[in-house]
Amino acid sequence: MSTHPSRVFAARLAGLPVFDPAGDQVGKVRDVVVVLRPGGRQPRVVGLVVEVFGRRQIFAPMTRVTAVDAGQVITTGLLNMRRFEKRASETLVMQHLLDRRVRIISSDVVGTVYDVAMEQTRTRDWVLSRVAVTEPVRGFRRRAQTHVVEWDDVDGLMERPAQQGAEHLAASLADLRPADAANVLHDLAPERRREVVAELADERLARVLEEMPEEDQVEVLENLDSERAADVLEEMSADDAADLIADLPPETAQELLELMEHEEAASVRRLMVYGEETAGGMMTPEPVILPPDATVAEALARVRAEQLTPSLAALVHVCRPPLETPTGRLLGIAHIQRLLREPPSSLVAGALDTSIDYLRPEATLEDVATFLATYNLVAAPVVDDDGRLLGTVAVDDLLDHLLPEGWRDASAGDVTA
Repeated sequence: MSTHPSRVFAARLAGLPVFDPAGDQVGKVRDVVVVLRPGGRQPRVVGLVVEVFGRRQIFAPMTRVTAVDAGQVITTGLLNMRRFEKRASETLVMQHLLDRRVRIISSDVVGTVYDVAMEQTRTRDWVLSRVAVTEPVRGFRRRAQTHVVEWDDVDGLMERPAQQGAEHLAASLADLRPADAANVLHDLAPERRREVVAELADERLARVLEEMPEEDQVEVLENLDSERAADVLEEMSADDAADLIADLPPETAQELLELMEHEEAASVRRLMVYGEETAGGMMTPEPVILPPDATVAEALARVRAEQLTPSLAALVHVCRPPLETPTGRLLGIAHIQRLLREPPSSLVAGALDTSIDYLRPEATLEDVATFLATYNLVAAPVVDDDGRLLGTVAVDDLLDHLLPEGWRDASAGDVTA
């Protein structure tokens, strides 16, 4: 190793970019592979599970890792692109060690593992040297007490318990992009996936579900109780929720729609009227909508909303009241790039693009693709016969339907990083 810190906490590596010596990113860290050894001996870290582009997970031996720190991992660039398959003798830190219930031998404290530290020895091997354990909150303590102890001072790590929590594994997903967290969940064993899903907040689970393959979405939703499943669907974007509900058995779909809040369920029902591969079936009914007297400053404030995707934030729709879809007549759209060149106090209505036609809800995938390409747009309004705004189709929604079935699970070809 050319450079390395004295100690690295393994859970903090999750999601870090992996670079080759030229500085090109080849993937992201997904887990740490170790071999447990009896007799309290420190486990040997044999490599990293790295997700390369195309969502394939490969094994990166520690002998090919030249630097590890809190911000990146650098490899020699010579990695075998064969799909990672865990051997029977190997253990994955994030999947199998976090949230273990253990006992600290020296103090008899019982708690759960929330991280493990890895260090490089004098022989240049990497080992797990310490264990971070958190005690449950008791009495008047407001915060759980934590302990970082030597590996051989912990009992309960050598065997997988019948019950293993998921609080800390779920927490390790918090800083990952939803698509990356979806990949982690996809690779977990079904039982472990259910444990992690139970720990995720409804809003976070909704964002992750939107990035999962259809079969995973259905499995996760069917393993939730009906009340929580309805809550999660309410947090999803209406178009994604409509697609997911359409994949459920009719009686289950009807039950969940009845449990959802009226407004959210109404938005989903409106989308389910249209074919899945039409503009109406793909659109989101909640684009950025403003009245004719809105200022540029107001428009820019609206598109800063954190929950907006970049494509939805690229357009502002100016409509007559009502301002919820289906709106009054759509007067025009304003491109954010144009608004950035206008005085903040000026009206958005003075910067409208009214030179293009709009999509109808029955427009096909080809129609939508042609429209976006013709006008160099990343989102396109959908209107009814009376010119009322029904929603907006974003380019990412279009790509979800144009890419081959199962594209989320597609593997990269065998190449050398």
